[in-house]
Amino acid sequence: MSLLKRLGGGAPPPPPSEPAPKAAPPAPTPVAPPPQAAHPANAAPASAPAASPKVEDTGQPIDQKRMLELSLWCVDRIQASLGNQNELTRSPETEKLLQERFARVYQQAGAHLSGDQVKQLFTMVCDELMGFGPIQQLLNDDSISEVMVNGPYMIYVEQKGKLRLTDVRFANDEHVLKIIDRIIRPLGRRVDRKWPMVDARLPDGSRVNAIIPPCAIDGSTLTIRKFSKNKLKIDDLVRFGSMTAEMAEFLRACVVSRLNIVVAGGTGSGKTTLLNVLSNFIPDDERIVTIEDSAELQLGQDHVVRLESKPAEIDGSGRVQIRDLVINSLRMRPERVVIGECRGGETLDMLQAMNTGHDGSLTTLHANTPRDALARMETMTMMAGMDLPLKVIREQIASAIGIIVQQSRLDDGQRKVTYITEVQGMEGELVVLQDIFKLEIKGKSPEGKIICELKPTGVRPKFTPKLEAHGFKLPPSIFGAEIPGQKRGW
Repeated sequence: MSLLKRLGGGAPPPPPSEPAPKAAPPAPTPVAPPPQAAHPANAAPASAPAASPKVEDTGQPIDQKRMLELSLWCVDRIQASLGNQNELTRSPETEKLLQERFARVYQQAGAHLSGDQVKQLFTMVCDELMGFGPIQQLLNDDSISEVMVNGPYMIYVEQKGKLRLTDVRFANDEHVLKIIDRIIRPLGRRVDRKWPMVDARLPDGSRVNAIIPPCAIDGSTLTIRKFSKNKLKIDDLVRFGSMTAEMAEFLRACVVSRLNIVVAGGTGSGKTTLLNVLSNFIPDDERIVTIEDSAELQLGQDHVVRLESKPAEIDGSGRVQIRDLVINSLRMRPERVVIGECRGGETLDMLQAMNTGHDGSLTTLHANTPRDALARMETMTMMAGMDLPLKVIREQIASAIGIIVQQSRLDDGQRKVTYITEVQGMEGELVVLQDIFKLEIKGKSPEGKIICELKPTGVRPKFTPKLEAHGFKLPPSIFGAEIPGQKRGW
């Protein structure tokens, strides 16, 4: 059953390009109409069954709304000619087939477009039939990291850490619902009025969240966190200025030496990207189990078992939560457990795993500072429902976590590692933290860019003997010590 039928209610209104029962919008007034503009299709009455949107080459840019109407008109007729073959995948054979059908339908449309406009129209038709409609062009742009559809007429993107409004539009809310249905149908997910929210992913691993009316008041909302086609490495983060070379080498030593690491940060700060980069430091001869809500991690090792949570069925049964997967993973002989994000009671199970022989585990969570990350872990551990005393929870955290890596997105869009903080243990009833590296804000440039410096605090971590036991004898200069005649770093 289609998504529109599942939403209930009457049939959706016809698209604006259809002549009945509502007449098609008038064509833009030509500056100098060519003789062929008086096409029979343009003179058809409003009740004509095959009337198309009237678009002519006037020497001016064609309105995007009119192009969208014409593309959807072509899509309807191409789909009708394909019969039951509605699910199309991109391939040379499919594109050749669509070229033939498009040429035939375009002649029937009676439109008069320039060569570039015809190419644009064909691209829009292909995106509608084989891609994700109007937003496909945004997904193809490698400079865009996030696409946010706030109803059919407001589509924002994030570029270089900044949000901007695009000129991309959907025809109406039903058009947005159609694209949402296309994304979630292959994954066996469902969204309707009874459960109007869904998490999913695109074939390339990009994270998708959709929420529809009645919860989304101003129209269906779609948020897509894109995946980079080129898998980032630690050298890329150093080149981007997210961290220094000294910080990168220190983190590599921590991962290889099997310290338990928590990556903390706000939404869109780059936590998952950093977790993915750190995970690739794990030696190839170790068995890794990854646990995620939506599979996003792209590990380069061969021996990786990927687990993903499962939403409930229509009757509410069959749900598999992150906590269930964490408990199950401990029976799979993992040497490393990598949890995409801790959001609830699974935090207790993660701490138990870290404290019972699964050293070197990694996870992320939402927090603004390393101290806030500890408070979040305490709260989420209590959500497990075990009624543990707060001091016991803090002892578990202090014993399990080695370092907290704080990732932040600054006001100007830069993404930086702002803290690398050691969890040193308990002192009385408090967990003791010590910053090893931190970001120092120095001001703003005339262009509005934040001027900052990533620098060591001058303190060597207490777990230095563990690093040395794994072959990492880090020079004092990495931690900020100035020794005459010795170069800084490696």
